[in-house]
Parts: sequence; structure tokens; C-alpha cells
Amino acid sequence: MLRAGDPLLLVLSALLAHRWLHGSYALSVEHWRHVTLTLLLALLVLGASSLYASWRGRRLTAECTQLTAKWLLVFACLSVYALLIGAMTPALQRWLIAWAATGLAAVLMLRLVVRHGARWVRRQGLDQRTAVVIGGTAEASQVIEALRQNTWAGITVSGWFSTSVDTCAIHAAPALGGLEGLQRYLDGHAVDQVWIALPMHARAQIEATVAQLEHTTADIKFVPDRLSIPRLNQSVEQVAGLAVINLQQTPLQGDSRLLKALEDRLLASAILLLVSPLMLLIAAAVKLSSPGPVFYRQQRMSWNNKTFWMLKFRSIPVDAEQASGAVWARSGESRATRVGSFLRRTSLDELPQFINVLRGDMSIVGPRPERPVFVERFKHEIPAYMKKHMVKAGITGWAQVNGWRGSTDLAKRIECDLYYITHWSLWFDLKIIVATLFKGFVHKNAY
Repeated sequence: MLRAGDPLLLVLSALLAHRWLHGSYALSVEHWRHVTLTLLLALLVLGASSLYASWRGRRLTAECTQLTAKWLLVFACLSVYALLIGAMTPALQRWLIAWAATGLAAVLMLRLVVRHGARWVRRQGLDQRTAVVIGGTAEASQVIEALRQNTWAGITVSGWFSTSVDTCAIHAAPALGGLEGLQRYLDGHAVDQVWIALPMHARAQIEATVAQLEHTTADIKFVPDRLSIPRLNQSVEQVAGLAVINLQQTPLQGDSRLLKALEDRLLASAILLLVSPLMLLIAAAVKLSSPGPVFYRQQRMSWNNKTFWMLKFRSIPVDAEQASGAVWARSGESRATRVGSFLRRTSLDELPQFINVLRGDMSIVGPRPERPVFVERFKHEIPAYMKKHMVKAGITGWAQVNGWRGSTDLAKRIECDLYYITHWSLWFDLKIIVATLFKGFVHKNAY
């Protein structure tokens, strides 16, 4: 709403300011030139800021202060431009001032409306995040009380875990047991955030907590405001008036999540239209090569450790895994049919996964999904293996275009996946897609 509303209100306020000053909405060609330039400047300046990031839990005053500064910067740049080209007249100056004031009031009002709308929705019990707090301390009590009172933040505390450095008991939320039960609780319950509220001197307890969070995809927040533990997408923010450090959080929040979803759906639709004749030919070849269905469904794990049924063109006989069970694909294996072997070497067996993308199970770009049986094994063997599930699994990824596919070093693959999660952007996705076109399909490790 804010991304679409700000440019719209910018143009409408230009028309309204002209109507107040001159009694007409009809702008001259010169006025429209200024409107176009200002619109481009606003898209650049506002878009490059954090104004369109998630503001959940942060105060409206902080957002409005930042917006006012960026808004005035846009109109200052426009005024300098008009002075440099000699177009600044008293009439234009009055219009710019009226336009800046009207537009600023409009975009501030839009944020007020959006905030109140989100607050109302959260008070109805919708759009909520669940959290647990670590520590029986004054800081933990403050966190729980602040989140309980500031219902507009949309964060519900499920309870708190005690540690050996606790200084008090907390009665405002249920006690969930000792720290040793944290991992078991996270495995059995849907938790979006873990708040660590331990004193700075309790280094051993803090490290023990972080160690127990090795396999979680929940956002991790630390109170108070200073601690150097390298995690994914570490940042500092204010939530419900509390200064916290995000030790770990997914990059796909707010508008980033929307952009990623649009990217996936639009590109997947276009690609499926382009390759549909090829997919029909492959389907016929698979059907004629061996008895059984055209598609092979396999359970894989993706975002937030959720499983889904991934589609492939069937490349092995129907009964290939009846005796052996789940088998890790390796070079030289002879299970594939003749058609299947070709499909694997060219990665054409992966094409049906664009259907998974349209269904929302996967992304085009992301860490490759793995079967749950192997995930259970690898998470104990490879450090930070489960962090790959902080984003949706992908058809291709940074690891794949760098050659880490098939039976290669898993640690190197996870290192690439974590690099992708840390540095995610729309342009990074497009870079990986282009790289896949040139070196991602046919590869020596594709088997």
C-alpha cells in the first residue's frame, strides 16, 4: 500500500496544490516536467531507504521523521534543479512549497491509516507472531510486559525459559521449563521469534542458548543492545520501544517477500509457456521409455522446515527404490533409464518444478531442497545446515551456478546458500538466473 500510495499521492498533491493556487487542475507542460522529475527522484530516494521495510513493532514517530527528511530532500533537489536551469519563478516557487506541504501531509496520513488498519487487524488476533523469551531477569520481564501492552506490535509471548543466571520469577507469561528443553519446545511448536534477555556477563548461558537455536528458522532477538555474535542478517531495531539486536532473521520480510513472490510467479508462468511444447515431448518420451507415471513425486523440505511434494520427470523405474530406500544420487549409478539419464545430464528432469513455484512450494532461486531423511542426517554433520530453510528452496541457486551440485562438498554448498541468504536481492536472483542459462543446465555433476 505504501509503495503504491506514495507515488500516487505525490501526483495528486501536485494537482491539488495547483488547484488551490490557480483554481484549475490543468498543469502546463513545464509543470508536468517537474512532476515527472520529482516522481523519479522520489522513487529513487524513498526506495533506497528503509521506509518500505517491515516496521512491525517500531514507532510511528521514527517512520514519520525519516519520511519527512527524505521528502524534503526530494523537493530540495527539485528546487536546485529549477534554479540551475533558470526556471524558478515566484509562481513556481509558491506551487512547489504548496505541493511539498500537501504531499507530505498526504503521505503521513497514509501511514497513519495503514498503521491503524494493521493495529486493528492484530487486535482481532490476526497477523500475529509468536515468541518465547529466554531468561528470568528484569529485562525478560520488561520484554514480556512491553509486548503484552503494545498489542499493535502483533507479537504474542507463548512463555519463557529459565536459566542458571535468573534473578526473578516472571508471572506475566507461562513458565516453559529450563533452557535444556528449548530445542524440544521449538521442534514441537510454531515459534516465529526467540528473545534472549540475559545479562552481558552470562556468556556461557548466551552461547548455550544460541547453540540450542542451531536448527531453528525463527528470528532471534537479543536484549539489551550490545553483543557480537555473528548470525544471519544481523541488525539493530526498536520493537515496542525496546532496543534489540536481530541475531538472525530471514531477508524475505515485508515488500521483499512480495517482490520475491511476484518474481517467482511471473517468471515461472512465462517459462512454462515457453517450454510447454518441450515438456510434452519429454512426457511422451518418459512414458514410452518405461512403464509408470510421467512425473516422479518426492517429499522435500523447504522454508521454515515445511515439507512439500517436489515434481520431476521420472528418470528411474517405478520400483527403483523399493529395496534400497532413499538413495543419495552419485556419479556412475545405473538406476536411470536411457531417457532418464539424458534428462538428468541436461537437468531437463527439473522442468516440472516450475509448477511447484506457481503453487508456492518453491522459488526459482534458492537453496536446493533435500529429502527429510537426509536433512535429519546432515543437520548433525554440517554446521548451520538448517539455516538454508530460512528462505524457500529453489530450482537453481548460488551453490549450483558455482559448481556445488550433485555429490559435492556439502559444507561448501551450505556456505554458498548462507551467502545467498545474507546478500539476497532481486538483482542477485536475476544474476543467478542468467548464470544458470549459461552454465547451470549441463554440468559434470548433474547425474
